[in-house]
Amino acid sequence: MTDSKNINNPVGQGGGQRKRLSRAERQNNGPHRNLDRRNAADQKAELVRKMREKAAAAENAGQAGDDTAQS
Repeated sequence: MTDSKNINNPVGQGGGQRKRLSRAERQNNGPHRNLDRRNAADQKAELVRKMREKAAAAENAGQAGDDTAQS
């Protein structure tokens, strides 16, 4: 029996047919990584939104304090 050196060639692998793997999937960059990136982007967007809200609240509080000091 010949040993296959090509991962996409199931000859000699044993265990039946194997799914053909794209280059990205062989490098662990498959569809699951796209989901991970999307989740990371969502988390980052949420964090940025929270930080902007805090900054706006602090700015509004600072302006309110300035108005009372002048009157």
